[in-house]
Amino acid sequence: MGDFMVNYPNKKEAYKDKNISAAHRGMTLERDINDTNKYYLDTDKAAIYKKPTPITIVNVDYKSRETAKITEAYFQIPSTTDYNGVYRGQYIDFEAKETHSRTSMPLSMIHQHQLDHLARVLKYGGIAFLIVRFAVYDETYFVPADRFLKQIASSTARSVKHEWFQENCTLIPYNYVIKVNYLQIVDKIIDGGNF
Repeated sequence: MGDFMVNYPNKKEAYKDKNISAAHRGMTLERDINDTNKYYLDTDKAAIYKKPTPITIVNVDYKSRETAKITEAYFQIPSTTDYNGVYRGQYIDFEAKETHSRTSMPLSMIHQHQLDHLARVLKYGGIAFLIVRFAVYDETYFVPADRFLKQIASSTARSVKHEWFQENCTLIPYNYVIKVNYLQIVDKIIDGGNF
């Protein structure tokens, strides 16, 4: 099998590899989570949103309103985590990371201020976790923040092995409608069950 061409309505062409999993072809973890959160909101299940990254715009190429383009900007302050919201009366806060490594998730993907933020959320009674996708295996894991923080505190390694995720985290199965149904695991946390 080889490549095939996809023609889009805007007349642009893209080539796709037929050997890529149809489930996630062209999708990223962030888009899958955004779709999931929209589903949760549309079905009145939860209100969870992606946090915007605060930036200061320095320069804009403004030939016309339709073609305005930011050409220079900088981050105002370090952001905390990617997502937060409320579900079943509980505050939820989490970070999403996607790695293309076959062996591990490099710790360089997550910043110390994000880890500190997750620890504070736990300290004040919120539910904090990471969602980590190993793209090469098409595996998405629910990673409780307390387990992740303990793991990195007890090791000098610069990454967390894929095997650690397999042994210590919960695999989130892909579903066409609810692509990253992480609330099924949050339910178990709220109800005090094992996961």
